[in-house]
Amino acid sequence: MNFFDIILWPLRWVIELILVGAHSFWSFLGLPADSGWTWVLSVLVIVLVVRSAMIPLMVRQIKSMRGMMELQPELKKIQDKYKGKRDQFSQQAMQQETMALYKRHGSSPLSSCWPMLIQMPIFFSLYRVLNAANHQEAGVGLMSQDHAVLLANSEIFGAPLSSILSQANGNTNVIIVAIVLIVLMVATQFFTQRQITSQNISEAAKASPMFRQQQMLMYLLPLVMAVSGIMFPIGVMIYWFLTNVWTTGQQWWTIRNMPTPGSDAYKKRVERLKERGKWENHPDNPANRIVRDGKTARELELEAQEKKSQQRQQPVSKQRQKKKKKK
Repeated sequence: MNFFDIILWPLRWVIELILVGAHSFWSFLGLPADSGWTWVLSVLVIVLVVRSAMIPLMVRQIKSMRGMMELQPELKKIQDKYKGKRDQFSQQAMQQETMALYKRHGSSPLSSCWPMLIQMPIFFSLYRVLNAANHQEAGVGLMSQDHAVLLANSEIFGAPLSSILSQANGNTNVIIVAIVLIVLMVATQFFTQRQITSQNISEAAKASPMFRQQQMLMYLLPLVMAVSGIMFPIGVMIYWFLTNVWTTGQQWWTIRNMPTPGSDAYKKRVERLKERGKWENHPDNPANRIVRDGKTARELELEAQEKKSQQRQQPVSKQRQKKKKKK
């Protein structure tokens, strides 16, 4: 066992636990134990377990990304302030102001990377499980040799789940299934990124350098997936595709219910709330946000109006009253 396998050992054990447990459950319900689709459903269970556990992290990532996009105008002001100043004092001051800005907005450039960084070991762990099964070897946990043989011989549309496009050796079924999965992976990844850039970014943020980077990633990430798909087993690509489907649905829900202020999605949500009569008292309404002493802007405005109406009117002299009557 090499150093890489030692690092992945705990994750492989968990992956095998979920995979074999789910496979036994589907087999208990009557699905064929040697069917590729039974193993596909087991991979789906892995997706559901992993992504459900990552929901808090994903919510934090979405909020952080939204905050990062919104603070770009302020970040640009800091960069312009120290533009051309290369001395150590200026660079340190710019870094301190930038970190203070991130802290004030509750955002961090690294927050958007954590979900991907966490999922990469899972991809590689599943890859190692499928690779061992391809050689009909027992895993590190519940994946016995009998399970490994079943997994190695399981197929969807005539393509084994452990097969790799780069090692297809002219197998038409493997080539077709792998290419279809790569297309689906690329399409779902592109659509997810497209949802963000087209609907969930404010006009102010669109003028920032980060928005241009986001657009570059929209085309770069699908390309990375297309190249990676050539080297990954079909079972791993199925996991990747199902993960993208989850992300797309999650992103749709987020954009609809937690849109970035000032974006097209935010305006549409405000209109929906107004149509239902819920906008006036909704927490997202700026008038209902706490401004001072635990009171909202609406409450402070009502208090000011009430004080103004209760102010004692100055008495008017009799002579002035007579002049008004004559007029």
